[in-house]
Amino acid sequence: MGSIEEPTVQNLLDQESLKWVFVGGKGGVGKTTCSSIIAILLARVRSSVLIISTDPAHNLSDAFQQRLTKSPTLVNGFSNLYAMEVDPNVEHDESSGSDMTDGFVSDLANSIPGIDEAMSFAEMLKLVQTMDYSVIVFDTAPTGHTLRLLQFPATLEKGLAKMMSLKNKFGGLLSQMTRMFGVGDLGEDDILGKLEGMKDVIEQVNRQFKDPDLTTFVCVCIPEFLSLYETERLVQELTKFEIDTHNIIINQVIFDEEVVQSKLLNARMRMQQKYLDQFYMLYDDFNITKLPLLPQEVCGIEALKSFSQNFLSPYQPSIERGTVEELELRVLTLKEQLQDAEEELEKLRKGKQKV
Repeated sequence: MGSIEEPTVQNLLDQESLKWVFVGGKGGVGKTTCSSIIAILLARVRSSVLIISTDPAHNLSDAFQQRLTKSPTLVNGFSNLYAMEVDPNVEHDESSGSDMTDGFVSDLANSIPGIDEAMSFAEMLKLVQTMDYSVIVFDTAPTGHTLRLLQFPATLEKGLAKMMSLKNKFGGLLSQMTRMFGVGDLGEDDILGKLEGMKDVIEQVNRQFKDPDLTTFVCVCIPEFLSLYETERLVQELTKFEIDTHNIIINQVIFDEEVVQSKLLNARMRMQQKYLDQFYMLYDDFNITKLPLLPQEVCGIEALKSFSQNFLSPYQPSIERGTVEELELRVLTLKEQLQDAEEELEKLRKGKQKV
């Protein structure tokens, strides 16, 4: 485990056994940027890395400034980093869409709430398992969807139980329906067998998810109340699902040294400090990495690589390692602030004397 003195994700790079790295948290906290940089860092020490976006609002293409599809695409500038964006809902491509058997099974399964996502995820995992990647990074959707993803094995079990009850209740009805829809003599056992195959895949992967040597979950957040609340909810649920998590990335932090003359930034910084203290108190045995609030988006390979240094060593505000001119400007600004404060104090004194 890390500590406050070593806010780094180096432990992820050192854990050579890691196969699955999930990156998740509340919407808008910078999950895609963080997952992209983690994938880039892993590509330095692993033979091959795949990053998958399962967020319906895909941002991975924007982060890498490259068009990505539902098939692994080599990221520009790399020889061992691949990326893909998948729709978490069932979506058959044209080749499988022409297969009425798959269409029928999909339509049948979609009548069971939640099983459409489960089947889609199972199909994606089946695809991933046929590929030989050293480690796979998931850029997940906001917390609610991610938690549903972790419940997919149970959802599939309930769905299969419902299908079995239909079989027992209605006998050969499913076979008659398949013939009626023109997909031949596909029996209910074939349909159930297809779903059982998906269940086997996802249960196998689920066992890997619960192995801390193979899987970890990185929580991304910002120092605000709702994000703190969401992170705690996520950590509690991950513990319940027996999924390892010991890394928290706190993004968009305002550092004292960079607040020159702005009442708004000073107020935000004080507010953030309150929640930062709570993060460190709640997660004293986690690796906590603090990332700075930037004036611009981190987009493109070069920007991601440049920002990645803050994932491996504590961020140092630029003013501390700035030029002589920057330090002189800082001193001048502080002097002006001091003069303004003295003038304000003098006005207050004169006002009291008049009273």
